[in-house]
Amino acid sequence: MSQAFVKEQDEALGNKLPDRPQSDHPNYVTPQGLSLLHDKVHALQEQRTALDATPDDPMKQQRVAEVERDLRYCQGRIERAVVVDLAKQPADEVHFGAVVQVRDEKGESHEFTVVGEDEADVVAGKVSWVSPLAKAMLGSKVGDTVTWQRPAGNVELEITRIRYPV
Repeated sequence: MSQAFVKEQDEALGNKLPDRPQSDHPNYVTPQGLSLLHDKVHALQEQRTALDATPDDPMKQQRVAEVERDLRYCQGRIERAVVVDLAKQPADEVHFGAVVQVRDEKGESHEFTVVGEDEADVVAGKVSWVSPLAKAMLGSKVGDTVTWQRPAGNVELEITRIRYPV
């Protein structure tokens, strides 16, 4: 591809990438989740500063556009953030911010934390409050059995413990 074509395309777009879509759901966050968003903004601002120091980088414009797009996204998430006070959640029910221990049909124990969309991390056991798993558990109490509807098949989970980090 000709460099002239790439340059013309960049100029036509104004070096601005389309915004990342914001979720239609309220942006509930834990205090830690809000802190992570602020950390991400700070890291992106540092990346932008570092890019400004590389005038000879042929990919600079593309990288700057990506960083600016991600900054707009994170700043929008912060503007829409609704911080949930975990101390005010009902201790005996699963709600936003709960750390929930469950036992599956095989008798194996698992722990999940119900968090905001940006904080979700399946590997760390953090599930978004709008995920099928969290939706199945919300409002449940210790001893309740819930059905987690998954594409691979439904799983019955017994709620064995609920706590809220302080």
